[in-house]
Amino acid sequence: MSDYVIPATWTACKLGDVLDYGSPRKAEPAEIPNDAWILELEDIEKDTSKIIQRQTFAERQSKSTKNQFLEGDVLYGKLRPYLNKVVRADRNGYCTTEIVPIRAPAGIDGGYLFYWLKSQKFLDYVNSVSHGVNMPRLGTKEAKAAPFLLAPLSEQKRIADKLDTLFARVDACRDRLARIPTILKRFRQSVLAAATGGELTQDWRDQTSCTEIWTETELGRIAEITGGVTKDAKKQSATDEEVPYLRVANVQRGYLDLAEIKKIRVPAKKLTDLLLEPGDVLFNEGGDIDKLGRGWIWEGQIARCTFQNHVFRARLRDKTNHPKYVSWWGNYRGLEYFLRSGKQTTNLASINKSMLSALPISLPPADEQYEIVRRVESLLALADQLEARYTTARAQADRLTPALLAKAFRGELVPQHAGDERADRSPAPSREQSATPQTPARARQNAQPDARTPPARSRNAGASR
Repeated sequence: MSDYVIPATWTACKLGDVLDYGSPRKAEPAEIPNDAWILELEDIEKDTSKIIQRQTFAERQSKSTKNQFLEGDVLYGKLRPYLNKVVRADRNGYCTTEIVPIRAPAGIDGGYLFYWLKSQKFLDYVNSVSHGVNMPRLGTKEAKAAPFLLAPLSEQKRIADKLDTLFARVDACRDRLARIPTILKRFRQSVLAAATGGELTQDWRDQTSCTEIWTETELGRIAEITGGVTKDAKKQSATDEEVPYLRVANVQRGYLDLAEIKKIRVPAKKLTDLLLEPGDVLFNEGGDIDKLGRGWIWEGQIARCTFQNHVFRARLRDKTNHPKYVSWWGNYRGLEYFLRSGKQTTNLASINKSMLSALPISLPPADEQYEIVRRVESLLALADQLEARYTTARAQADRLTPALLAKAFRGELVPQHAGDERADRSPAPSREQSATPQTPARARQNAQPDARTPPARSRNAGASR
């Protein structure tokens, strides 16, 4: 703790010096009321301290011993502590023994304790001492030896109140930012709907006095459709050439993911016919629903590249048709057709060459196709710019939490007051002494009943959240 620069009125000590850690009240299933809140680790969102779901004992039907907690307790997830699962209980309940209920004793503000357990200094310590490779866990001995920065009680309350206010704003910012991906997704879908439905270029047709009509056709009539190469080691020979090839994972909806490209050996006599050319339109055969028929165009990014048998290639016969328009049609309008016509099991779906060939497509005149592509690319580029700004803003919001906590525990978030008494290290209270509950999140007062046990209720009472 000697490297911690803290105000003169603060004291650097150990967590076990100031509070009772690791001595929760246990409860067996037979003691727990049906309508009691049962908290599991998976109910807590990592880092954010948000409760994802609440379930009662009747809903969980848990058969294991639980730790009992009261409203205002700080609940610390000791299993895989790097997930930073820490919450303040807003009601009485029971939790898995992998969650440690901590009561803030006299001289410690519950909110201040909550934020300290989420601070980077505390996280760095617990991650360094947790034991276990796959499922690291913070031991009780190590937890008691954890660092703790003790500020004067009145300053603790000011720090906790300030952090409450600031994090409420950060959370509101995150909530607003979280809506943006959905808005952008709907925007992109609306653009493609308008593009493939004729609405996007209605004004263009009026201005150019275009009299050519859209043609109702099928993909197989305007493109030659080919399946890719099959990987068969038994049929390989020394004359086969090893070339890069695209897999289902590479062919995404509206783009190609070329981060990982594998190679495959292709018979020399077949290779020429199976090499991709710029302008080829690619469609996935299937897999899960999201993969069905998705695709994009090949633009010659890799020399001498082919594709696997779970990817179809549509090579346009009339080069005046625009491959991007055809791909957008397949990605947006084609999905309903693929779902209706394809072969489906519980979680998987697939199409074959015949089904892909029969894909209905509304084909505008070539000039209008190019105008559609120009407009769609402009609108999608705008969406990409907004998404980049969203990503930057989200990263900045994520950095605010550790930055604010670091500032708080350097003593820089709120001013020190001359009337604050110096923080003194005091021995950890006994379980009975620490049994006075803290109030819920905002109140932070110390007047609560002394009993650790919530009022008894019938095991047969109706379950409620």
